[in-house]
Order: sequence, then C-alpha cells, then structure tokens
Amino acid sequence: MLQFITRKLLYGLLVLAGVVVIVFFLFQGFGDPARLVLGQTGDAATIKNIRKELALDQPKWKQFLLYVNDVSPLAIHSKEEIQSKQLKGVFIGGDTKFAIKLPYLRRSYQTKKNVSEILMDALPRTILLAIAAMLIAIVIGILLGILAAVKQNTWMDTSSIFASVLGISAPSFFMGIVLAYLFGFVLSNYTGLHLTGSLYDIDAFNGKQLQLKNLVLPAITLGIRPMAIITQLTRSAMLDVLDQDYIRTAYAKGLSKKTVIFKHALRNALNPVITAITGWFAELLAGAFFVEYIFGWNGIGKITVDALEKLDFPIVMGSVLITATFFILVNLLADLLYGVVDPRVRVK
Repeated sequence: MLQFITRKLLYGLLVLAGVVVIVFFLFQGFGDPARLVLGQTGDAATIKNIRKELALDQPKWKQFLLYVNDVSPLAIHSKEEIQSKQLKGVFIGGDTKFAIKLPYLRRSYQTKKNVSEILMDALPRTILLAIAAMLIAIVIGILLGILAAVKQNTWMDTSSIFASVLGISAPSFFMGIVLAYLFGFVLSNYTGLHLTGSLYDIDAFNGKQLQLKNLVLPAITLGIRPMAIITQLTRSAMLDVLDQDYIRTAYAKGLSKKTVIFKHALRNALNPVITAITGWFAELLAGAFFVEYIFGWNGIGKITVDALEKLDFPIVMGSVLITATFFILVNLLADLLYGVVDPRVRVK
C-alpha cells in the first residue's frame, strides 16, 4: 500500500511539474505585467522599477527558474525575500535560507494581495458547491440507475435513459441560464431563490448572514451532467450484476428483493460508479468556473473569470495549479477506494 501511494504521488508530482511549465509559458506575452500593475498612467522610471522588482528584466529561462522557486515547497530564499513575500514555513540558514514552505503564488496585479490568500478564501465555497452538486448527482443518479435496471424495458427505464441523455447533452452554462431565469426570476416569488447570490450576504444591520438557499440552483446545475452519467453507469452495471448466478442464489435462499439489490447487487456494481464519482468531483472544480460566474457564487471559479477579464494572471495561474493539485489528490483517493468497495481489487 505504501509503495502504491508513493508511486502515485511521484506521478502526481510529475504532472504538477508539467502544469507549472505550461502555466508559466502560456501566459507569457499577454500584456506587460508592469503596466498591468501600475495602470496606463505609470511613468517610465516607475515601470522600470516594477519590471526589476518582478524580475521581468531577466531572461525568460531565469524568470522561469524564479517562478519554480516561488511555487515549489522546497526552495532557496534570501531573508529579504522571506520578509517581502511574507513566506510561511521553516527556513534554515543565514542570509540565504533553505525553505520548506507553503507555495508562494505571487501577488495579484489588481489588489496587491497574496494570490494564495485570495484563492484560499474562495476555495471552501467552491468545494462546498462541488460537494453539494456531487451529493445530488450520487443520490438521484444511483436511485434512477437502480430503478431503470430493476424496471428494465418499462416506461421508468425509458424515462431514466431519456433524462440521462438530455442531462449529458445539455451544457452546464446553458442549463445554468435556464434554471437561473426560470426558478430565480420567473418563479422567484414561489421558490424564494434569486438569480445570483453567494454563501454569505452582508447586511448593514445584521452583519454576515448565511444564505444556503443560494447554493441550490448552482448545485443542481453543476450536478446535472454527473448525475446523468452516474444513472447510465449504475443501470449498466446493475444489469450485468443482476444476471449473475449468485444473485439467483440469493433469491433462492429467500432473501428479500430489497436486500438482494442494495446489499449484494449494488455493492458489486459500484466500481464503475466510483470511478465516475471521483473523476467528476475533480472536474466539478473546473466546471464550477462558469456556473459560479452565472450565479454570482464567489468561489474560486468566479474569482478566476474576473481575473481573466482584468488580465490578473497571477490569480489565473494560481487557480490552475490548485485545480491540478485537486485532480491528483482525488484520483489517488479513487484508487484507494476501489480496494475498500470491492475486495477483488488490490492496489499494488
């Protein structure tokens, strides 16, 4: 098990290394960062100083090494860098220190705040949205899949398949606009929901107010596609399992239909479903970008889209790195869960 986890982590580090290279060179040449920091009114001398501070006067290869040094948890920094960048971690040495630190994602061009602070403040809201969407997808998707398999070739089966195909075909941003308009505007007086809204509302008299109702529409929108896929996978896997000899044996022993389906058949049909669940949970973090923007949900996705509009590339680059890290961790968790759900699967 330890060897398996170590190997997966090494693969993950290689993937992250590739992401760092792509992220750095992808955003080269899009505007002048010094001009983006100062705006259009900065004088030549000030711009020159900013370019020197951001190491933009250095060759591209050196800029890349400095970026890697910033985002790497193992790095070398001077005392001045540690203070100016407000690095957090363990530092060993004299004027030049070996650092075991939290990755430094640099500062926002617009707000001058640390990108890590901006993204970490927004990330819990995105994770909450992804979890809510995934719970909706899992519960409804598995139940619809079981119903379709048990009631094969009936109107229930046909309706479940039709709904799942529709859910896969409809883009999230389109469904988001439809749901926002229908339930957040036309039927708002009946649903109590709004077109936009985040987890908290700021009231001048009552202060910060929790608004979980604002989670409903974006969570449903984000959960539609994984729910459709989970429905089809559950139906397909259940049909295969229900045709096995041990299921007929279980019925012959007098076990109830409910016990056979949920205790024996469903457990053995869950492997492909778990693959979809874990894969989609990671993808929901990326898919949440446009959904958050449509519903005004102040998560990492909305902040990233806003940053793209303002050419605030440190925020965009940081969000890509964080999303890639979640992909790796979730996929590792998926591999570990296989052995728990199905004893026939062993991690090596």
